[in-house]
Amino acid sequence: MGFQTPQHPLKELLPRIARGEIQLPDFQRGYVWDEERIRSLLVTIAHGHPLGVVMTLQTGNDQVRFKPRPIEGADDEAAEIEPALLVLDGQQRLTSLSQALWGDGVIDTHDARKKVVRRRFFFDIAQAVKDPHNLDEAVKSLPGDGVLRENFDRDVVLDVSTREKQLEHGYFPVNLAYRDSGTDWLFGYADGDVARTFLNTVITPMKSYTIPSIELDRQTTKEAVATVFEKVNQGGMKLTVFELLTAKFAGDADYYRATGTDFRLKDDWDKTAEVIRKYPVLQGLDETEFLQAVMLLASNHKYRATTARKDDILDLRLSDYLDWADEVRKAMGWVAGFLAAEHIHIDGDVPYPTQLVPLAALRVLMGEDIDIHGIRSRVRQWYWCGVLGELYSSATENRMARDVEQVPAWARGEERAVVPRTVEDANFVESRLHSLKTRNAAAYKGIHALLMAHDTKDWLHHQPFDRAHYLELAVDIHHIFPKKWCLAHDIDPELRESIVNKTPLARKTNQLVGGVSPADYMRKLDARAKITTDELDAIVAAHQIDVAALRAGDFESFFTHRREALLRLVESAMGKRAARDIDQDSLDGGAESPAAFVPEPDDPVDDAAEYGVTG
Repeated sequence: MGFQTPQHPLKELLPRIARGEIQLPDFQRGYVWDEERIRSLLVTIAHGHPLGVVMTLQTGNDQVRFKPRPIEGADDEAAEIEPALLVLDGQQRLTSLSQALWGDGVIDTHDARKKVVRRRFFFDIAQAVKDPHNLDEAVKSLPGDGVLRENFDRDVVLDVSTREKQLEHGYFPVNLAYRDSGTDWLFGYADGDVARTFLNTVITPMKSYTIPSIELDRQTTKEAVATVFEKVNQGGMKLTVFELLTAKFAGDADYYRATGTDFRLKDDWDKTAEVIRKYPVLQGLDETEFLQAVMLLASNHKYRATTARKDDILDLRLSDYLDWADEVRKAMGWVAGFLAAEHIHIDGDVPYPTQLVPLAALRVLMGEDIDIHGIRSRVRQWYWCGVLGELYSSATENRMARDVEQVPAWARGEERAVVPRTVEDANFVESRLHSLKTRNAAAYKGIHALLMAHDTKDWLHHQPFDRAHYLELAVDIHHIFPKKWCLAHDIDPELRESIVNKTPLARKTNQLVGGVSPADYMRKLDARAKITTDELDAIVAAHQIDVAALRAGDFESFFTHRREALLRLVESAMGKRAARDIDQDSLDGGAESPAAFVPEPDDPVDDAAEYGVTG
């Protein structure tokens, strides 16, 4: 590997970027800098201070053939140009400068509140001349149209949208600094002495600004480029594992000799994204998790140890990736079917997207055996132990690897097979039912799914909660004793918001329930459902509800009965006993006192129905 260390004059870099002579590898992330960071960078340039080294790679390398894409803000024709250099490090800085200092100077960025905004930058000439050694106050960030408004955009505070108005207020557009038109602009400024001072102390020094670079030559190997990316990744704007692996796979010599083309990991990901689009429940999966599934299989098959660690993924060989990527894609359809059978229908209801990684790998390793009744029952037990034991929330990489190693033999009932650590580690305590209050918790989502899978139907429509009806009826999890009623009767908020007091219902059913006592809404349901009282009671009872307590409006009896019923549901799914840690004669919160309750966001659908909003 050879390299040069040229100093690039910024006035030459900007038009080269605009023409497309300098571009990015196509896998590099999009532009992400905020407006204050851009403004600070412009102050750095105006002061002549160093902004750091950029790193580029000469194109025409037989070993490294990244697909290029123009830097944001380049000319439309830039995409048709074969670049001379690709930027390996310094993308955000060069993109900021090329957009702010070239073209129309308007940048799509975001403010301190992460709100997407359009910005254009100006020099306040009077401020810059007043104190040229402190230009921080002189560089102004304004809306892209040059009009600053206040009072909900009703009042115009400053308008520099035209050349005439810019001259009037002494606001020099920074995108003219490197153009001859900038000098012409200054000739029109009313105070010629101030204009000359500004030109000599700010603009002329900016025109001589240079950026140091390290330029890797055409003989640089793909291994060296991959190493460069890993070193770069130790800096501020970290690259993802997917981006790093893209760099490693690009220009793989063996692949090129075999196919006559280059391998593009990004293009291969498009195939995976197409599978995900077919199964909305999988939409929470990302590129890194897909790579983890591939790595689990590759390492389990031929590496020294099964692993899903992100650092280890960087050692994945392209040949091994190609061996397993299609297998993982095929398994994803099975994973979606598995979730549907467990009544998990949308990605927002998936307890742990991370647990789908070893689940897909298990489908590949076990093949069709995984659907044999006894084997699938054990796989299902492992899945629910992970969910209800809440074991896939942290330190997941090691757990994934252990599960892929341990589950197959155990699920098949092989001699000397060990019980998977996830099954062994899982436990559930009764008081956890009190603290499960929103879908932020995996176990909350899990119990919601278990309820729907337990031969439950909607109270009003008498429809099962399969995927079609789940979406059609807009099913969500709602209060059984409505929040409004609970507030009126001083029900402890820990009990009121607990999953024990919630169940899956269609939107219209929840609107009918409203905010009244169950004793009242059950009579309304009797009239509306057009079935006998006994038939309705059977439907409600399937939700693990003591219907007699419900019809009597007896919250205490209802809660005690249902808490135990949900606990038995959890035990059945996990295949192991839960710990009872609450005094069964009391509803005072047991192991967790009411003071431990932390309010969480309310269910907006519930609240709308309870307070009469039915739209």
